Amino acid sequence: MDLLEAHGQAIRAFGDAVHAAGAGDWGHRTPCTKWTVRDLVNHLVAEQLWAPSLLAGATLDDVGDRFDGDVLGDDPAEAWDTAAEAAREAFLDDGVLERAVHLSYGLVPAREYGWQMTVDAAVHSWDLATALSLPSPVTEPLAERLIDVVRPWVDDWQGLGLFDPPVAVGRAAGPTARLVALLGRRPR
Repeated sequence: MDLLEAHGQAIRAFGDAVHAAGAGDWGHRTPCTKWTVRDLVNHLVAEQLWAPSLLAGATLDDVGDRFDGDVLGDDPAEAWDTAAEAAREAFLDDGVLERAVHLSYGLVPAREYGWQMTVDAAVHSWDLATALSLPSPVTEPLAERLIDVVRPWVDDWQGLGLFDPPVAVGRAAGPTARLVALLGRRPR
């Protein structure tokens, strides 16, 4: 599975979970212990809002604080749809994956940024589905691919506040359980 296919699947998985949230669900706690459902969706929407600018060559200073605070407004699902569509279009732009992107820790290949965005969307899809008591929207093939991608980065990410330390799972754990455990979640 290539990056663009994986990215599309992760974005759709998160969107499906967002659209499953009912009016009374936005205050529910998520596996990201500091975040409610609304906080989690706000985080992912803000990430998607950043993507088109960063992929076009903007620096963090160029973007500034435009996407700080509440970016959901009165219709979180619509905010997600709009931001996700713009980010997806930016990733699909010809030649974009051959560029470099300015991130908080320096200039990185756009392809690496794409994988990071894909991993984040997939894992937060699981978080959101868990908070909403829904089945995981992360498919086994997507989880398998993301395990291969993220495994070399896990040690480097420790201490950055991106993910909790990996959690042990049994040998019989499926790919999605192994992926979320690798990124500090306790599989259900």
